[in-house]
Amino acid sequence: MHLSREGDTFVLESEQWVPRPVAEVFDFFSRAENLERITPPFLGFRVKGMSTPAIEEGTLIDYRLRIHGVPVGWRTRIEEWVPGERFVDVQLRGPYALWHHTHTFAAENGGTRMRDRVRFRLPLGALGRLVAGALVRRDVSAIFAYRSRVISDLFPPKA
Repeated sequence: MHLSREGDTFVLESEQWVPRPVAEVFDFFSRAENLERITPPFLGFRVKGMSTPAIEEGTLIDYRLRIHGVPVGWRTRIEEWVPGERFVDVQLRGPYALWHHTHTFAAENGGTRMRDRVRFRLPLGALGRLVAGALVRRDVSAIFAYRSRVISDLFPPKA
C-alpha cells in the first residue's frame, strides 16, 4: 500500500493477489453487502440502500458509518462498471471533498490481482489538511490494511 499526494489530493494505491479466479473475486465485490464484511468494525459501516437491485453503472449506494464516533451518511455512485475487469465509485455526499475509487481485477498466476486507486481530498482545504490530514491518512491506511487481511481470510488457497 502506498499513500502519496498530488497537490491537495491524497492518492492511495493498494494491490493484492488472491488465489481465486477473477469471476469469483469480482462477484464478491459486485455485492454491496460484502463491503460491510471487509470494513473494520470500528466504523460501524452499514449499507442502507441501493437505487438498483444489482450494482451497475449509475447505481447509487447509501451507507451509514461512524467516524471517531460521529455518525456520517455517505452516498456513492458507480461511475463505471465493466464486469470482471473494473469499477469506479465516486462520493456524491459524505465526509470527503473528493472520493474517487477505481477497483481493477486482472487474472494473474492462476488467481486475481486486485488493484485499488483512491483519490481523496479533505473538506475545508488547507485547514482540513492541517487539522485532520494525519488522522485521515492513518485511518484510510488502517481501513485498507484491515481489508487486505480480511480478503486473505475470505479467499484462502484451495486445498
